[in-house]
Amino acid sequence: MSATEIHISKKKDMLHTSKSATFKDYVRIARPDNWVKNVFMAPGILFAFAYFTTPFTTELGLKIIIGFLSTCLIASANYVINEYLDIEFDKFHPVKKTRSLIQKTVKPQIIYIEYALLAALGLGIAYTISIKFFSMALLLLIMGIVYNVRPLRSKERVYLDVLTESINNPIRFTLGWFLVSPSLGVPDSRWDLNWINTFPPISIIIAYWMGGAFLMATKRFAEYRLINDPVLAGQYRRSFKFYTENSLLISMFFYGITCAFFLGIFLIKNRIELLVSFPFFALLFSWYLRIGLLNDSPVQRVKGLHKRKWFMLYLLLFTILICVLMFVKIPWLHWFLQNANN
Repeated sequence: MSATEIHISKKKDMLHTSKSATFKDYVRIARPDNWVKNVFMAPGILFAFAYFTTPFTTELGLKIIIGFLSTCLIASANYVINEYLDIEFDKFHPVKKTRSLIQKTVKPQIIYIEYALLAALGLGIAYTISIKFFSMALLLLIMGIVYNVRPLRSKERVYLDVLTESINNPIRFTLGWFLVSPSLGVPDSRWDLNWINTFPPISIIIAYWMGGAFLMATKRFAEYRLINDPVLAGQYRRSFKFYTENSLLISMFFYGITCAFFLGIFLIKNRIELLVSFPFFALLFSWYLRIGLLNDSPVQRVKGLHKRKWFMLYLLLFTILICVLMFVKIPWLHWFLQNANN
Protein backbone atom coordinates (compact mmCIF):
# COMPACT_ATOMS: atom_id res chain seq x y z
CA MET A 1 0.00 0.00 0.00
CA SER A 2 1.40 3.42 -0.99
CA ALA A 3 1.87 6.30 1.42
CA THR A 4 -1.06 8.10 -0.23
CA GLU A 5 -3.34 5.09 0.20
CA ILE A 6 -2.32 4.76 3.86
CA HIS A 7 -3.10 8.46 4.41
CA ILE A 8 -6.55 8.08 2.79
CA SER A 9 -7.22 4.92 4.81
CA LYS A 10 -6.37 6.70 8.07
CA LYS A 11 -8.59 9.60 7.08
CA LYS A 12 -11.51 7.24 6.50
CA ASP A 13 -10.91 5.47 9.80
CA MET A 14 -11.06 8.78 11.65
CA LEU A 15 -14.25 9.84 9.88
CA HIS A 16 -16.09 6.59 10.64
CA THR A 17 -16.70 6.98 14.35
CA SER A 18 -19.71 5.99 16.39
CA LYS A 19 -21.93 9.06 15.98
CA SER A 20 -22.86 11.17 12.99
CA ALA A 21 -22.34 14.91 13.17
CA THR A 22 -25.54 16.90 13.62
CA PHE A 23 -26.59 20.18 12.02
CA LYS A 24 -25.42 21.94 15.18
CA ASP A 25 -21.97 20.37 14.79
CA TYR A 26 -21.65 21.69 11.24
CA VAL A 27 -22.65 25.15 12.47
CA ARG A 28 -20.16 24.91 15.33
CA ILE A 29 -17.19 24.24 13.03
CA ALA A 30 -17.89 27.56 11.31
CA ARG A 31 -17.01 29.06 14.72
CA PRO A 32 -19.51 31.94 14.90
CA ASP A 33 -18.23 32.46 18.45
CA ASN A 34 -14.90 33.50 16.86
CA TRP A 35 -16.50 36.33 14.91
CA VAL A 36 -15.33 38.57 17.73
CA LYS A 37 -11.87 38.39 16.11
CA ASN A 38 -13.20 40.61 13.36
CA VAL A 39 -13.05 43.45 15.86
CA PHE A 40 -9.59 43.88 14.29
CA MET A 41 -11.48 45.73 11.55
CA ALA A 42 -12.36 48.47 14.05
CA PRO A 43 -8.92 50.20 14.12
CA GLY A 44 -9.00 50.34 10.32
CA ILE A 45 -12.40 52.02 10.47
CA LEU A 46 -11.29 54.41 13.20
CA PHE A 47 -7.99 55.36 11.55
CA ALA A 48 -9.72 55.93 8.21
CA PHE A 49 -12.26 58.25 9.85
CA ALA A 50 -9.41 60.34 11.27
CA TYR A 51 -7.24 60.10 8.14
CA PHE A 52 -9.91 61.14 5.62
CA THR A 53 -12.17 63.10 8.03
CA THR A 54 -15.10 61.16 6.58
CA PRO A 55 -18.47 62.26 8.00
CA PHE A 56 -20.52 59.50 9.61
CA THR A 57 -23.92 58.90 7.99
CA THR A 58 -26.66 56.32 8.34
CA GLU A 59 -25.66 54.91 4.95
CA LEU A 60 -22.05 54.53 6.08
CA GLY A 61 -23.17 52.87 9.33
CA LEU A 62 -25.17 50.31 7.35
CA LYS A 63 -22.19 49.78 5.06
CA ILE A 64 -19.98 49.01 8.06
CA ILE A 65 -22.49 46.47 9.44
CA ILE A 66 -22.75 44.73 6.05
CA GLY A 67 -18.96 44.75 5.68
CA PHE A 68 -18.58 43.16 9.10
CA LEU A 69 -21.09 40.45 8.16
CA SER A 70 -19.22 39.73 4.91
CA THR A 71 -15.92 39.38 6.77
CA CYS A 72 -17.50 37.06 9.35
CA LEU A 73 -18.86 34.75 6.64
CA ILE A 74 -15.49 34.52 4.89
CA ALA A 75 -13.71 33.90 8.19
CA SER A 76 -16.21 31.11 8.90
CA ALA A 77 -15.46 29.55 5.51
CA ASN A 78 -11.78 29.49 6.48
CA TYR A 79 -12.65 27.95 9.86
CA VAL A 80 -14.62 25.16 8.16
CA ILE A 81 -11.68 23.94 6.08
CA ASN A 82 -9.35 24.51 9.01
CA GLU A 83 -11.37 22.21 11.28
CA TYR A 84 -11.86 19.55 8.59
CA LEU A 85 -8.26 19.41 7.39
CA ASP A 86 -6.93 19.39 10.97
CA ILE A 87 -8.81 16.25 12.02
CA GLU A 88 -5.76 14.02 11.85
CA PHE A 89 -3.67 16.48 13.88
CA ASP A 90 -6.09 17.87 16.50
CA LYS A 91 -6.44 14.44 18.10
CA PHE A 92 -2.96 14.99 19.58
CA HIS A 93 -3.98 18.23 21.31
CA PRO A 94 -5.16 17.84 24.94
CA VAL A 95 -8.14 20.18 24.40
CA LYS A 96 -8.91 20.10 20.67
CA LYS A 97 -9.20 16.30 20.64
CA THR A 98 -12.74 16.74 22.02
CA ARG A 99 -13.94 18.70 18.97
CA SER A 100 -17.00 17.48 17.05
CA LEU A 101 -15.16 16.48 13.88
CA ILE A 102 -12.87 14.16 15.84
CA GLN A 103 -15.58 12.59 18.00
CA LYS A 104 -18.21 12.17 15.29
CA THR A 105 -18.59 11.10 11.68
CA VAL A 106 -18.75 13.95 9.21
CA LYS A 107 -19.63 13.92 5.52
CA PRO A 108 -16.97 15.60 3.35
CA GLN A 109 -19.65 16.63 0.84
CA ILE A 110 -21.44 18.69 3.48
CA ILE A 111 -18.13 20.27 4.52
CA TYR A 112 -17.40 21.34 0.94
CA ILE A 113 -20.94 22.67 0.43
CA GLU A 114 -20.78 24.60 3.71
CA TYR A 115 -17.43 26.10 2.73
CA ALA A 116 -18.65 27.05 -0.74
CA LEU A 117 -21.87 28.65 0.54
CA LEU A 118 -20.10 30.70 3.20
CA ALA A 119 -17.39 31.82 0.78
CA ALA A 120 -19.84 32.70 -2.01
CA LEU A 121 -22.18 34.58 0.31
CA GLY A 122 -19.32 36.48 1.94
CA LEU A 123 -17.76 37.48 -1.39
CA GLY A 124 -21.15 38.31 -2.87
CA ILE A 125 -21.89 40.75 -0.05
CA ALA A 126 -18.36 42.18 -0.33
CA TYR A 127 -18.87 42.87 -4.04
CA THR A 128 -21.96 44.97 -3.31
CA ILE A 129 -19.84 47.24 -1.10
CA SER A 130 -16.96 48.08 -3.46
CA ILE A 131 -14.30 46.41 -5.60
CA LYS A 132 -11.58 47.44 -3.14
CA PHE A 133 -13.44 45.78 -0.25
CA PHE A 134 -14.15 42.73 -2.44
CA SER A 135 -10.44 42.42 -3.34
CA MET A 136 -9.37 42.31 0.30
CA ALA A 137 -12.20 39.89 1.17
CA LEU A 138 -10.98 37.60 -1.61
CA LEU A 139 -7.43 37.86 -0.26
CA LEU A 140 -8.70 36.83 3.20
CA LEU A 141 -10.30 33.76 1.63
CA ILE A 142 -7.15 32.91 -0.35
CA MET A 143 -5.00 33.15 2.78
CA GLY A 144 -7.28 30.57 4.39
CA ILE A 145 -6.39 28.21 1.54
CA VAL A 146 -2.68 29.02 1.77
CA TYR A 147 -2.74 28.37 5.51
CA ASN A 148 -4.75 25.13 5.48
CA VAL A 149 -4.61 23.34 2.13
CA ARG A 150 -1.77 21.19 0.85
CA PRO A 151 0.66 21.42 -0.84
CA LEU A 152 0.99 24.97 0.52
CA ARG A 153 -0.41 24.46 4.05
CA SER A 154 1.78 27.14 5.58
CA LYS A 155 0.63 26.25 9.09
CA GLU A 156 3.11 23.36 8.94
CA ARG A 157 6.08 25.64 8.11
CA VAL A 158 8.14 27.01 10.96
CA TYR A 159 7.68 30.80 11.38
CA LEU A 160 5.53 30.92 8.25
CA ASP A 161 2.71 29.42 10.32
CA VAL A 162 2.67 32.55 12.50
CA LEU A 163 3.30 35.04 9.69
CA THR A 164 0.63 33.69 7.34
CA GLU A 165 -2.04 33.41 10.02
CA SER A 166 -1.33 36.82 11.51
CA ILE A 167 -1.44 38.50 8.10
CA ASN A 168 -5.22 38.19 8.44
CA ASN A 169 -5.02 41.06 10.94
CA PRO A 170 -3.78 43.71 8.45
CA ILE A 171 -6.24 42.29 5.93
CA ARG A 172 -9.04 42.93 8.43
CA PHE A 173 -7.58 46.38 9.15
CA THR A 174 -7.67 47.18 5.43
CA LEU A 175 -11.21 45.86 5.11
CA GLY A 176 -12.26 48.29 7.84
CA TRP A 177 -10.25 51.08 6.20
CA PHE A 178 -11.90 50.51 2.81
CA LEU A 179 -15.36 50.74 4.37
CA VAL A 180 -14.64 54.39 5.21
CA SER A 181 -12.03 55.58 2.69
CA PRO A 182 -13.48 57.70 -0.16
CA SER A 183 -13.90 56.50 -3.73
CA LEU A 184 -11.70 58.11 -6.37
CA GLY A 185 -12.14 58.32 -10.09
CA VAL A 186 -15.50 57.53 -11.71
CA PRO A 187 -18.00 56.71 -8.91
CA ASP A 188 -20.10 54.44 -11.11
CA SER A 189 -17.17 52.38 -12.33
CA ARG A 190 -16.78 49.43 -9.97
CA TRP A 191 -13.52 48.38 -11.58
CA ASP A 192 -11.85 51.79 -11.51
CA LEU A 193 -8.36 51.07 -10.15
CA ASN A 194 -7.87 54.55 -8.69
CA TRP A 195 -9.01 53.02 -5.38
CA ILE A 196 -5.41 51.82 -4.95
CA ASN A 197 -4.56 55.44 -4.08
CA THR A 198 -6.67 55.12 -0.92
CA PHE A 199 -4.70 52.12 0.38
CA PRO A 200 -3.57 52.43 4.04
CA PRO A 201 0.03 53.58 4.70
CA ILE A 202 2.41 50.62 4.49
CA SER A 203 3.86 51.48 7.92
CA ILE A 204 0.56 50.79 9.71
CA ILE A 205 0.03 47.61 7.66
CA ILE A 206 3.41 46.20 8.74
CA ALA A 207 2.88 47.33 12.34
CA TYR A 208 -0.53 45.63 12.45
CA TRP A 209 0.90 42.48 10.87
CA MET A 210 3.77 42.27 13.35
CA GLY A 211 1.44 43.02 16.26
CA GLY A 212 -0.72 40.10 15.18
CA ALA A 213 2.38 37.93 14.79
CA PHE A 214 3.34 38.76 18.39
CA LEU A 215 -0.09 37.65 19.62
CA MET A 216 0.00 34.50 17.50
CA ALA A 217 3.55 33.54 18.54
CA THR A 218 2.51 33.97 22.18
CA LYS A 219 -0.39 31.59 21.51
CA ARG A 220 2.00 29.08 19.92
CA PHE A 221 4.29 29.35 22.95
CA ALA A 222 1.37 28.67 25.31
CA GLU A 223 0.25 25.65 23.23
CA TYR A 224 3.78 24.26 23.13
CA ARG A 225 4.11 24.52 26.91
CA LEU A 226 0.66 23.02 27.49
CA ILE A 227 1.44 19.89 25.46
CA ASN A 228 4.81 19.68 27.23
CA ASP A 229 6.08 16.92 24.94
CA PRO A 230 8.12 17.86 21.83
CA VAL A 231 7.24 14.62 20.04
CA LEU A 232 3.50 14.91 20.71
CA ALA A 233 3.61 18.64 19.90
CA GLY A 234 5.18 17.82 16.54
CA GLN A 235 2.38 15.37 15.78
CA TYR A 236 -0.22 18.03 16.56
CA ARG A 237 1.48 20.84 14.63
CA ARG A 238 4.41 19.97 12.39
CA SER A 239 6.03 23.37 12.84
CA PHE A 240 6.46 22.40 16.51
CA LYS A 241 9.08 19.87 15.39
CA PHE A 242 11.37 22.84 14.80
CA TYR A 243 10.26 25.24 17.52
CA THR A 244 11.58 25.39 21.06
CA GLU A 245 10.41 27.58 23.92
CA ASN A 246 13.46 29.78 23.41
CA SER A 247 12.97 30.19 19.65
CA LEU A 248 9.32 31.11 20.18
CA LEU A 249 10.26 33.67 22.86
CA ILE A 250 12.88 35.23 20.57
CA SER A 251 10.39 35.43 17.71
CA MET A 252 7.86 37.12 20.02
CA PHE A 253 10.49 39.70 20.91
CA PHE A 254 11.26 40.31 17.22
CA TYR A 255 7.60 40.73 16.28
CA GLY A 256 6.96 43.10 19.19
CA ILE A 257 9.97 45.33 18.42
CA THR A 258 9.16 45.45 14.70
CA CYS A 259 5.54 46.34 15.45
CA ALA A 260 6.59 49.23 17.70
CA PHE A 261 9.11 50.53 15.14
CA PHE A 262 6.67 50.72 12.23
CA LEU A 263 3.87 51.99 14.44
CA GLY A 264 6.17 54.83 15.50
CA ILE A 265 6.81 55.70 11.85
CA PHE A 266 3.09 55.83 11.16
CA LEU A 267 2.29 57.94 14.19
CA ILE A 268 5.00 60.53 13.56
CA LYS A 269 3.99 60.91 9.92
CA ASN A 270 0.23 60.75 10.30
CA ARG A 271 -1.03 61.16 13.88
CA ILE A 272 1.56 62.37 16.36
CA GLU A 273 -1.04 62.64 19.15
CA LEU A 274 -1.00 58.87 19.39
CA LEU A 275 2.56 59.02 20.71
CA VAL A 276 0.94 59.64 24.09
CA SER A 277 -0.40 56.08 23.96
CA PHE A 278 3.05 54.48 23.53
CA PRO A 279 3.75 53.71 27.22
CA PHE A 280 0.27 52.24 27.54
CA PHE A 281 0.81 50.28 24.33
CA ALA A 282 4.05 48.85 25.75
CA LEU A 283 2.26 47.91 28.99
CA LEU A 284 -0.50 46.16 26.98
CA PHE A 285 2.04 43.98 25.16
CA SER A 286 3.95 43.27 28.38
CA TRP A 287 0.78 42.32 30.24
CA TYR A 288 -0.32 40.05 27.40
CA LEU A 289 3.11 38.39 27.44
CA ARG A 290 2.83 37.86 31.18
CA ILE A 291 -0.51 36.10 30.67
CA GLY A 292 0.98 34.09 27.81
CA LEU A 293 3.70 32.75 30.13
CA LEU A 294 1.17 31.26 32.56
CA ASN A 295 0.63 27.51 32.71
CA ASP A 296 -2.34 26.56 30.51
CA SER A 297 -2.45 30.19 29.42
CA PRO A 298 -5.85 31.64 28.43
CA VAL A 299 -4.30 33.19 25.28
CA GLN A 300 -4.81 29.81 23.60
CA ARG A 301 -8.58 30.35 23.47
CA VAL A 302 -10.67 33.24 22.18
CA LYS A 303 -12.83 33.26 25.29
CA GLY A 304 -9.91 32.69 27.65
CA LEU A 305 -8.93 36.34 28.09
CA HIS A 306 -12.47 37.33 29.05
CA LYS A 307 -11.85 35.92 32.50
CA ARG A 308 -8.88 38.26 33.02
CA LYS A 309 -11.08 41.11 34.23
CA TRP A 310 -8.33 43.63 35.01
CA PHE A 311 -6.67 43.02 31.66
CA MET A 312 -9.98 43.45 29.82
CA LEU A 313 -10.68 46.65 31.77
CA TYR A 314 -7.26 47.99 30.84
CA LEU A 315 -7.87 47.04 27.19
CA LEU A 316 -11.17 48.94 27.27
CA LEU A 317 -9.55 52.04 28.78
CA PHE A 318 -6.68 51.81 26.29
CA THR A 319 -9.19 51.65 23.42
CA ILE A 320 -10.99 54.73 24.74
CA LEU A 321 -7.66 56.57 24.96
CA ILE A 322 -6.86 55.69 21.32
CA CYS A 323 -10.30 56.91 20.21
CA VAL A 324 -9.80 60.24 21.99
CA LEU A 325 -6.27 60.74 20.64
CA MET A 326 -7.44 60.03 17.09
CA PHE A 327 -9.68 63.09 17.08
CA VAL A 328 -8.07 65.52 19.55
CA LYS A 329 -5.13 67.77 18.64
CA ILE A 330 -2.28 68.35 21.09
CA PRO A 331 -0.42 71.49 19.89
CA TRP A 332 2.69 71.04 22.05
CA LEU A 333 3.37 67.65 20.43
CA HIS A 334 3.47 69.31 17.01
CA TRP A 335 5.78 72.00 18.42
CA PHE A 336 8.02 69.27 19.87
CA LEU A 337 8.21 67.43 16.53
CA GLN A 338 9.05 70.61 14.60
CA ASN A 339 11.83 71.55 17.04
CA ALA A 340 13.16 68.01 17.10
CA ASN A 341 13.65 68.23 13.34
CA ASN A 342 15.64 71.49 13.60
